[in-house]
Amino acid sequence: MWHIVWSSLPELISAGIKYTIPLAVISFALGLVLALITALIRISQTKGPFLIIKAIFRFYVWLFRSTPLIVQLFIIYFGLPYLTIKGVFPDGIKLEPFTAGIIVFTLNTGAYASETIRAAIESIPKGQWEAAQAIGMTRFQTLFRIIIPQAARVSLPPLSNSFIGLVKDTSLASTITIVEMFEVSQQIAAENYQPLVMYCTVAALYAILCTILSFVQSWLEKVTTRYLKPQV
Repeated sequence: MWHIVWSSLPELISAGIKYTIPLAVISFALGLVLALITALIRISQTKGPFLIIKAIFRFYVWLFRSTPLIVQLFIIYFGLPYLTIKGVFPDGIKLEPFTAGIIVFTLNTGAYASETIRAAIESIPKGQWEAAQAIGMTRFQTLFRIIIPQAARVSLPPLSNSFIGLVKDTSLASTITIVEMFEVSQQIAAENYQPLVMYCTVAALYAILCTILSFVQSWLEKVTTRYLKPQV
C-alpha cells in the first residue's frame, strides 16, 4: 500500500500545483472583485433606472446560491456548446475546461462572498457614516476610507472559510475533464485497481492543504485584530 501511495504522490502534487491551486486562487481573486461590486450595488441608495441593475445582481446572487455547483459546471461546459446564436455563435459557445471552471467558480464565489461582504458593510455602525458626513467626507470617501477597511476585518473569517471550501470544491472540476488532483487519483486508481488507497491519499492531500490554509487564516485574524481592545 505504501508503495502505491509514495509512487502516486508526485503526480498528485503536480496536478495540485498545476490545476487545483491556480483554479482556486484565480477564481477566488476574481470572485472577490465581483463580490465587492455586487455588494456595493446592492447596498446603493441610488434610485430610478439603477433599480433595474440592482434587480439583475440580486437575481444573479439568487441563481448561483440556489443551484448546485456541479449543475453550473455542466451548464457552462456541456450546455453552452448547444446555445447557437446566428451571426454571433453559430456553432455554440465552446470553452476550454480550465476556462469554464474559472468562470463557474468565479461566479459561484462572487454570489456567496457578496452576501458576506454586504453583511459586513452593513454591520458597521451607522454613526460612522454620519460622523464622516459631518466632517465633509463624501459617501465614496467614507466607504473606502472608513467602512470597507473595517468590513474587511469583519468578513475575513467567513471569506477565509469560503476559500477553504473552494479549494475542496475544485475536485468537482474533474467532471468537466480538468486534470486536477481528484481526477489524477481516479486515473491512477483505474490503473492499479486500488481506489480506496488512492481516494484516501488524495483526501489526505486536501486535508493537509486546508489545514495549512486554516493556520494562515488564524494568523491573518491575529494580525488584523491586534489593535482591538479585548472585550470584557
